[in-house]
Amino acid sequence: MRKDLTSSIAAIAVFTVLLGLVYPLVMTAIGQVAFPGAADGSRIARAGKVVGSSLIGQDFRRDSGRADADGEPILEADPVYVQSRPSATGYNAAGTYFNNLGPNNAELRDLFVANLDAYLALEGPDNPGLRRSDVPVDAVQTSASGVDPHISPQNAAIQARRVARARGASVDRVQALVEKSTDGRALGVLGEPGVNVLELNLALDRELPAR
Repeated sequence: MRKDLTSSIAAIAVFTVLLGLVYPLVMTAIGQVAFPGAADGSRIARAGKVVGSSLIGQDFRRDSGRADADGEPILEADPVYVQSRPSATGYNAAGTYFNNLGPNNAELRDLFVANLDAYLALEGPDNPGLRRSDVPVDAVQTSASGVDPHISPQNAAIQARRVARARGASVDRVQALVEKSTDGRALGVLGEPGVNVLELNLALDRELPAR
């Protein structure tokens, strides 16, 4: 009995040190040496200041100067920026989740209709003839995490016209930056191409500053 107890305690101690201390330290060291950027959260810095992560979407709306019935400020799309995908979390990376409503839920239907109407109102003036059927799904529906940093190239191309007008630049120059900020399929075959909104907006501020 004493021998079994001693062996069990020794095994617990050894594996606690190996798996609870040595293994995490080794993996951390390997990550810092081989993949320092990814290991530190894929952070993006400008002028020595961290402005976000390439893995986490951000809100590029601005205060409209109006408030809702609860006194909360109403946000509106900032015309000089490409807008992120709608988020169920308010782009809060501390609590990611998806919109947990069924496909036949009236609340979800109304949300999508409202998002679609808002998108058409924002982009329609710069895209004559833009129809409801032309709007990409990612411009209306939220992502699974709520903080998806990417939008589709089709979505970005539609928004490029508004951004170009707001910044006093040509659509071609904005579209060129869109293409530079587009990530291809993983391993060349997985997923779909996506435009990283934060990286694109940083490039816009750098190359085509708003007047």
